[in-house]
Amino acid sequence: MEGIGAVLIDIDGVLTVSWKPLPGTVAAMERLREAGIPLVLVTNTTSRTRASIAGKLVGEGFPVSADDILTAPAVTAAHLREHHPGARCLLISTGDVRDDLTGVTLVDGDEEDAGGGGAPDVVILGGAGDAFSYAVLNRAFRHVRRGARLVAMHRNMYWRTAAGLDLDTGAFLLGLERAARVEAEITGKPAGSFFATALAHLGATAPHALMIGDDIESDVLAAQRAGLTGVLVRTGKYLPETHRAADGTPDHVIDSFADLPALLERLGTSEP
Repeated sequence: MEGIGAVLIDIDGVLTVSWKPLPGTVAAMERLREAGIPLVLVTNTTSRTRASIAGKLVGEGFPVSADDILTAPAVTAAHLREHHPGARCLLISTGDVRDDLTGVTLVDGDEEDAGGGGAPDVVILGGAGDAFSYAVLNRAFRHVRRGARLVAMHRNMYWRTAAGLDLDTGAFLLGLERAARVEAEITGKPAGSFFATALAHLGATAPHALMIGDDIESDVLAAQRAGLTGVLVRTGKYLPETHRAADGTPDHVIDSFADLPALLERLGTSEP
């Protein structure tokens, strides 16, 4: 595996399902560490902070730390600080990720409860779940119609849980965009800026980096458009019909993350 510049790794559906390790994933991660390959875990997960994710993974045996993890909320915070500095933001998300939204001003969303400062300037959609009620989404719709910017942490349509596939933010975002006649600013995968941030985090370049994920569109093909090598795994949300209907072809397809060390050895890429 010598010569691999960097590896970007999705978490949910690749390393774990419902935060339980998939077979062989811990051992494969240990092999990457032993080989000294720079890596970062890149996830659209919006229900946990980086520290919480690291704690959960370490508890399951993965050799990682919070510094190895890049989340959609953390990238969203950077996006808001750069493009909407000082904006009053309404966050709609299942799970508390406020600790990763550093430098972002969060408000309640009701004009009468927003500290006297009026309606929010930005509506942020995080992870879908019980927080995505009709009343909450309708409030978001009204704010966007009044002129608030719409920012979404990702467009994922569904994800894999221990109980099966569950609807995700993209299923609700599409309707909100159509109804309000706006296009959301996407900060997590598949945004090219997300992959650029991950590469900068590692000090790596796209031609010498590899992205492995279970979502052929948001993980793999998006990474390939950003210049990385894409690897699709047949775990998590992977579906053969989605693979066949995709707009492009993954550079590599493997059965699981457990097979990644062997793939990297075969690739034998050169030093960046």
